[in-house]
Amino acid sequence: MAITSRLIAKFNSYYADKPVLTIMMTNAVLGGIADTVAQTLTSIRQRSIRKPGGVQKDDFLAIEIHDLDKRNPWPANDLMPASKKLPPPFDFERLTRFMSYGFIMSPLQFQWFSFLSRAFPITKHSGTVPAMKRVAMDQLIFAPIGLACFFTFMTVAEGGGRKAVTRKFQDVYLPALKANFIIWPAVQILNFRVIPLQFQIPFVSTVGIAWTAYLSLTNSADEV
Repeated sequence: MAITSRLIAKFNSYYADKPVLTIMMTNAVLGGIADTVAQTLTSIRQRSIRKPGGVQKDDFLAIEIHDLDKRNPWPANDLMPASKKLPPPFDFERLTRFMSYGFIMSPLQFQWFSFLSRAFPITKHSGTVPAMKRVAMDQLIFAPIGLACFFTFMTVAEGGGRKAVTRKFQDVYLPALKANFIIWPAVQILNFRVIPLQFQIPFVSTVGIAWTAYLSLTNSADEV
């Protein structure tokens, strides 16, 4: 608890001095953690597939991931023969892309959350209704745009052109948006209703660790 308190105090100090830069650095770090988790889960998934005999009963995490494979089979041409050189190499370029995206998007997120805070102020006498209005605005306006920015940035950063971006949208945009509408409204209600403004973007990015891992697994891809 003492360490957590010191980290929060440090964050508040940096935020008071340079709020946007503080959020940018925090988002970059959390984006890196998110992709590391996603790559680790993908590695476990590949290893379980390539084991002789497939998933074992004692591989509890692999079993959970294997359940996703039944709905989203791994492409046959992406499977590798059994090898002692497992798990696959860590993709540092992909890690850099995720950290860069978190860093670049932070100023826009900062302005958006600040706008919502001003437009729908939460007071002691009125909390739930303004929070619901913030969530509605966030999900109907920012979420679709944010996902579009995410897939476009990642595809272009990987070297893809217009056709690759179009294909990415055709394959994963709508499923990801539907999943967003299932998961994020509840998260954002908690965020807007309880979390102080300076912690709202880091809170979203922290929940985004699980979100990024989800996208990585359900889309059956090496990149989200």
